[in-house]
Amino acid sequence: MIKFFRNIRQRLISENRFSKYLLYAIGEIVLVVIGILIALQINTWNEYEKMRKHETLYLNRLLKENKKDVESFTEEIERLENNNTTIQELSNAFKDRTSADTLLIRSAGNYMVFGSLYPIFNPSTSTYEDLSSTGNLSLIEDTELRDLIVKHYEAYEFVESNFKINIDWAIPIDSPLFINTNALQFDEKFTKSLFREESNEQLARELRTNEAIFLRNAALHYWINKDCIAYLKNIKKETTVLVSLIEEKLNRKSKT
Repeated sequence: MIKFFRNIRQRLISENRFSKYLLYAIGEIVLVVIGILIALQINTWNEYEKMRKHETLYLNRLLKENKKDVESFTEEIERLENNNTTIQELSNAFKDRTSADTLLIRSAGNYMVFGSLYPIFNPSTSTYEDLSSTGNLSLIEDTELRDLIVKHYEAYEFVESNFKINIDWAIPIDSPLFINTNALQFDEKFTKSLFREESNEQLARELRTNEAIFLRNAALHYWINKDCIAYLKNIKKETTVLVSLIEEKLNRKSKT
């Protein structure tokens, strides 16, 4: 093809047909420019398609992680509600002066194993951290969805900070239970075997003697659990909405 155009130019020059040669040269330049523009357009289209494929991969990762988060939040809400039931049972056993020693001891044991544990908030953030640290957040073409994703993970940080505040507040108040009583002797799962064996009557007497400390500690955990359940229910709702929006976006992309 190059040889063909070169022959045309040489013939026009040899025939001294300068005006036609000039027109031909301009036409050749135009063809080259058009070729370059077409090549650039193809390259731009290829890059765009590559970006859309990366967007789809990221959206699928976000979808998977947020679905997992919804399940995790659901399980944690259930765990905290069950823990509060355990706390309520301990409170009832203390308040009922006719409670059997075995009921009070069992309630204290359940509280130590379940009710005294702290709330957990551990969402999946690896994909969002990847998007943020690499600058690939801009790959998400839908600006409304992108802004919602950013706000969603900012909400995660807010919830996490409130969980930490609750735990930091509770730790010093937890101390008297373990400093001033032998509360860990009621933890049958881990520490009961470390203590000298006592009769149910002796254990129940110790519990009733330290009723105020146990109930104060139980009330603290009950309150924290309630507060964290509220945060979890709210973030679960927001996460469910985000999951639906990502699914809708992926469905639209699959049809184009």
